[in-house]
Amino acid sequence: MKLEYPIRLQAYMAKSGCGSRRYCETLISAGRVTVNMKRVTELGTKVNEEDVVMVDDQLVEPSDKTYYYALYKPRGYVCTNYDPNEKLYARELIDIADKNLLFHIGRLDKESSGLILYTNDGKVAQKIMHPSEQIEKEYLVSCSTEVHREDLEAALKGIYIDISQPYRIKRFEIINRKWVRIILTEGKNREIRKIFSYFGYDVKQLVRMRIGCIELGDLQPGQFRPVASSEIEAMLKGETEPVKKGRKSSW
Repeated sequence: MKLEYPIRLQAYMAKSGCGSRRYCETLISAGRVTVNMKRVTELGTKVNEEDVVMVDDQLVEPSDKTYYYALYKPRGYVCTNYDPNEKLYARELIDIADKNLLFHIGRLDKESSGLILYTNDGKVAQKIMHPSEQIEKEYLVSCSTEVHREDLEAALKGIYIDISQPYRIKRFEIINRKWVRIILTEGKNREIRKIFSYFGYDVKQLVRMRIGCIELGDLQPGQFRPVASSEIEAMLKGETEPVKKGRKSSW
């Protein structure tokens, strides 16, 4: 996808793998971005192809190619692309030449595992993360003690923990005494862990199995696969069943 110049700075940065457009806006507002060696904090700034853009004194350049990848994040890896206190980065498991362009869509905390999407498409990332899209995320959760149905039914209605908006699950299925399947459509920070902690449960394992119609499938921890644009398109349409191979995208 060839960029058309002039282009808004945050869009240029998102296409360069700096994160979603919204996150890129925070980088600009924080004074961490320069254009032609001049610090820029105006969100309406536009850049041309010949301009030199740097974030934290590191050159960033967009790619004409759009990437989408599904990764099975193992437990112990972090989604952030840099943290001086961490050594295991999920993005490093995606072994492609342009992995430095990729950023995660949403996140999984360090102790959780399962499906996470990576891209360099800031526009699509913002759509997937926006609550209005109501994209389902499916998790398997294991606790140290039996999970009671009445607690999960209360979570369906919504519970207030530490913010003015309620934490709420969309659906649940009790698989056995200690394993449950949870469906969310929101993405609050550590939402499932906070809900279970609220009811006194100790979460032992948390695995994300699905985002919309994109499933973990046969991936093993640490493995990744490319995601077709037809899968992204179907997810944004609200589909929850895997896209059949060979289906063409209208993009």
